[in-house]
Amino acid sequence: MKTLISTLGAACLVLTATLAIAADKPTDPQIAHIAYSAGVIDVEAAKLALSKTKNADVKAFAESMQKDHAAVNDMALALVKKLNVTPEDNATSQALTKAAEEKRAELGKLDGAAFDKAYVDNEVAYHKQVNGALETLLIPSAQNGELKGLLETGLKLFQGHQQHAEHVAAGLK
Repeated sequence: MKTLISTLGAACLVLTATLAIAADKPTDPQIAHIAYSAGVIDVEAAKLALSKTKNADVKAFAESMQKDHAAVNDMALALVKKLNVTPEDNATSQALTKAAEEKRAELGKLDGAAFDKAYVDNEVAYHKQVNGALETLLIPSAQNGELKGLLETGLKLFQGHQQHAEHVAAGLK
């Protein structure tokens, strides 16, 4: 349990530090890439959960994460195509992806209730951090109104995800 808590704490620190990299006001193409990357990360985490969990609540949550994040990413891709914007890879996207790969590897070593708890706790922490980044950095930095609108819609959805994850986590204790 102590290892799990320290692992989650380390993951939060990595994500916080990662998002701080973008603190120099990212451009719209960078924001698009960061947001898309964050969505892909959660889809991949959901796929892992669906392959490992036997818990009905965790499964339902993971299915929701996979569906919702894929849908938002589809909307993002349609928007960048409409605006003729090429998402720009950047240090924040790269760091997010690297941290997520490491977290998936850690989660992949767990099974049963230990996996379920670690996955859901990570989802709570991840959504808290992403929601904070959307509110304080990505939305205020977005120059294009349609991109800003999509990010605001995503924030509302992801705040719901955070609440859902907290509810599922409470049931796993």
